[in-house]
Amino acid sequence: MSVTLAKKYAPYTDELFKAESKISLVTNTDFDWSGAHTVLVYKISTSEMNDYARNVDENSDPCLSRYGAIYDLNAATEEMMLKNDRSFIFNVDALDTDETAGQLEADKALARELREVVIPEVDTYTYGVMAAGAGNTVYGELSAESVYAAILAGSETLDDAEVPDTERVLIVCPAVYTLLKSMKQFDSTDVGAELRKLGVVGILDGMAVVKVPASRLPENLGFMIAHPAATVAPVKLEDYGVHPDTVLSSGSIVTGRICYDAFVLDNKKDGIYVHMNCEDPDGE
Repeated sequence: MSVTLAKKYAPYTDELFKAESKISLVTNTDFDWSGAHTVLVYKISTSEMNDYARNVDENSDPCLSRYGAIYDLNAATEEMMLKNDRSFIFNVDALDTDETAGQLEADKALARELREVVIPEVDTYTYGVMAAGAGNTVYGELSAESVYAAILAGSETLDDAEVPDTERVLIVCPAVYTLLKSMKQFDSTDVGAELRKLGVVGILDGMAVVKVPASRLPENLGFMIAHPAATVAPVKLEDYGVHPDTVLSSGSIVTGRICYDAFVLDNKKDGIYVHMNCEDPDGE
């Protein structure tokens, strides 16, 4: 004799784990796109130093001033046009909400969409732009013995480029973070609660260390040192809505739109240093 056992649905949804975005630590929003789709910024050249001509006689070049040859400064521009205008839409049926004990509910579904789809997309795009626009990219397999020296080499490169030594952030993938944890130079104790909420997991060579899932970083990226002044990451529009009263659905239509982009400024690209955890594909 068989017995049909009862089944019961718990009022609980098994949500996916998703990391919070950390790009605010390594980017800035210094420019305003209000009323425009493109922002232009100037790059002004400078003049080289000369020996001052204190004593001038009839053999001197008449085209030169005592200060040297006179040239006009160059005022070039770089254009930042927003390229990503993205959207989503889905339906949450009224009966589906009722018959799933409220688990399939529009507001919760919208929050889930942002957490699991929108934020990872923006993060992945932004880190990709930063890596592609980095002023310096090096290659080499990282190990517990080599990772500290590799990070110091990156920090030294930024020092030589006169990048401010404050606010620098060291972005690492989980595999490299595992290597860091075995180092005595890695300090994970001097990190306050507020910094931990932002994703900072330690301090190394004065830099805040931020661990980012490998799925949001370019393939094989071991670590990146970035100064937030180097990358502009505007979000011009975020428009999310739950529409419960529409002829399109007996329930709620959920819509979303986000217009965003990321730009590495030409004169600040040396503020980004990338170490790829692999051999140079070009064999250099």
